[in-house]
Amino acid sequence: MNPTQTRQSRLSAVVISSALLFGCAASGPTVQNNVTYGDAKAVEQVTNEFGSTDLQTIAESMARSLAQSMAKEPTKPLVTIAEVKNKTSEYIDTRSITDSIRVQLLKGGTMRFATDIAGMQNQTDELARQNQSGLYKQATTAKTGKMQGAKYRIEGNITSIVKNSRDVKDVFYKFSLILTDNESGTIEWADEKEIRKTSKR
Repeated sequence: MNPTQTRQSRLSAVVISSALLFGCAASGPTVQNNVTYGDAKAVEQVTNEFGSTDLQTIAESMARSLAQSMAKEPTKPLVTIAEVKNKTSEYIDTRSITDSIRVQLLKGGTMRFATDIAGMQNQTDELARQNQSGLYKQATTAKTGKMQGAKYRIEGNITSIVKNSRDVKDVFYKFSLILTDNESGTIEWADEKEIRKTSKR
């Protein structure tokens, strides 16, 4: 094999190796041991504690109901949402419920959202950084005193009733959500979603 043929052979080997490498990378993540990917929307039945299916069901139901109620508004109202209160005896990441409801309402395009109480500190910190640090051109900074007040606020809570017998555990969840007019203090919409889960010991 002459030097030219040798170089061509080496180049071909590099090209083939690269193709194999990138081909494997493009095919998806490598799963080892006993880990598998499942359908994120599949019904979760591992335990009768609050789970992913319950979160998705509640968020979808509440967002759909509220969006239908807000459809009569001539313009998209500005709304703020408070973190859902957990009144059950178990740990529930209620921030995830709150976030999911807000995401679905934003996707539906029926309303806009102002910064909520949980995010207000970050908002004020950012305004202070832009206006007081001296690092920004004043013509480009977000000015203080320009934040918009929300017309409505959304609040909710989740409660549960747990009953145990020797053979059965029954858990009843109730999720309640209300929409209040901030100026008048009147409740303009309310809905609730109930979920019952039973397991045999």
